[in-house]
Amino acid sequence: MRIIVAPDSFKGSLSAVSAADAIERGILEVFPDARVFKIPMADGGEGTLETLVKGTGGVLRDVTVTGPLGEPAAASYGILDNNTAVIEMALASGLTLVPPDRRNPMITTTYGTGELIKAALDAGCRKIVIGIGGSATNDGGMGMAQALGVSFKDAGGKELGFGGGELARLALIDTSRLDPRIRDCEITAACDVTNPLCGETGASFVYGPQKGATPEMVRILDSNLRHYAQALKEQLGIDIAQIPGSGAAGGLGAGLMAFCGARLKSGIDTLLDAVGFDNLLPDADLVITGEGRIDGQSVYGKVPVGVARRAKKYGVPVIAIGGAIGSDAGPVYDCGVDALLGITHEPMPLEEAMERAEELLCRAAAGAMRILAVGMETGRPGRRPE
Repeated sequence: MRIIVAPDSFKGSLSAVSAADAIERGILEVFPDARVFKIPMADGGEGTLETLVKGTGGVLRDVTVTGPLGEPAAASYGILDNNTAVIEMALASGLTLVPPDRRNPMITTTYGTGELIKAALDAGCRKIVIGIGGSATNDGGMGMAQALGVSFKDAGGKELGFGGGELARLALIDTSRLDPRIRDCEITAACDVTNPLCGETGASFVYGPQKGATPEMVRILDSNLRHYAQALKEQLGIDIAQIPGSGAAGGLGAGLMAFCGARLKSGIDTLLDAVGFDNLLPDADLVITGEGRIDGQSVYGKVPVGVARRAKKYGVPVIAIGGAIGSDAGPVYDCGVDALLGITHEPMPLEEAMERAEELLCRAAAGAMRILAVGMETGRPGRRPE
């Protein structure tokens, strides 16, 4: 029996790698001869780098970059065996790098993300996958572009500083010194939000508050991004203000499209393609996926449904295991999931379930296999009821 195990992380409890290991142990407990292919997954946010590097046998490269507050920060990027670089922008420009009392998207920058791109270019990579979830920034990707050589100046010819607050002074965008290697690159931004750059559903209004923006800051930041978008349109002929996803990561989606020619793509689809997931499906007998919670929102770009949709194309059955199963999870059955299982079988506090997640997930996987074994046994010739 060939089983693909492709879970997301169980946030706060297990990484995707640990979740895959736990599921494998449960499988082998019942089917010790099963061939298990572990492909830990992510959706473009936290865990993207670890997932792709470990899932493909790639390597990590450590670098020091400029963090979101302009201070040095330790970060990493990955190189896969096909010479594709993987970047998780949150490791260079992420919200977790900023203490809660210092969060201020008026000043935070994506410069470090640009430095990671440059490091990948220096390593010879010309295909780059960037997960753009979890940002601390709202600068439209200006900092990223600055790190790659783009100049942003005010009316007096002075270079702009860091942060979305600086965009109000923008008068000139000069791309003459943009790293020429960018033109030879294929850059994909793994992104599962469809917010435009500006407006009430844009980067500032929707995500600014969680990054420390006050209501007044939100209005300023949105106005500044509108000004930035107008400058891009007038000076570079690039109109990205209303493109779905341009508001991702505080507008980094817009910056990547404008200066790097990046295309935005569903996070889970990007990762599935990068690890060659579809190549394993024709010979698979079963796929097991999962994440911390599976509910009605799972159909919107979450790992279990992304995995199930791929498996459905090949007629491979899918079991999804969740730390919790929402009462509104029914729609996932229409997306290729054949069975849903929760990891708890008795009432327990959330804290206990999270602490015991590895044990409970292994037990749930073993339980699924025992049910499968019963089905296989009852389906044997001579065992089916008349």
